[in-house]
Amino acid sequence: MPRLTKIYTKTGDAGMTGLGGGRRVAKDAARVRAYGTVDELNSCIGLALAMGLSERLRLELGRIQNELFDLGSDLCWPEDDERRGKIPTVRPDHVRSLERCIDDLNRVVGPLANFLLPGGSPGAAQLHVARTVCRRAEREAITLSHEEPIGDLVLPYLNRLSDALFVMARFENHQRGVAEPLWQPGL
Repeated sequence: MPRLTKIYTKTGDAGMTGLGGGRRVAKDAARVRAYGTVDELNSCIGLALAMGLSERLRLELGRIQNELFDLGSDLCWPEDDERRGKIPTVRPDHVRSLERCIDDLNRVVGPLANFLLPGGSPGAAQLHVARTVCRRAEREAITLSHEEPIGDLVLPYLNRLSDALFVMARFENHQRGVAEPLWQPGL
């Protein structure tokens, strides 16, 4: 477990930052953008939790926030660093857990009859914001994967998580008795 004794180091003042293995890169490098967007996603989920979500979602999202730290670690350490094997990374059981969550919540909310607009209850609306940030994190990770290797489960995890956040938003509206805002084409 890292121990942070000093918050500011001044080492990033010139626009550079250190990756997990110590290599210095620009703060706008593809790898930094990818794990930075995962951090933003985690903050969006934290805001959704602060809004007072249903108990079921609080439990799921608490686990997911921890997994997002593993994912950030996965992205922060380049694949060619020999110390990478000692860091937490996304695992197959993380992806399977998201799939189970999606299936369980979908059984409650039922199939979609139409496209939905983001919204409904405040918590559901924030989960939709988290979903869109998750999709951006996925795009950033894809961009990084074109430049250098990333963990095998980074993209599947982000893909499942965005689906899970969508179903969670539907579930939150369902639990609160709030109608899902439906798209009305041409309105």
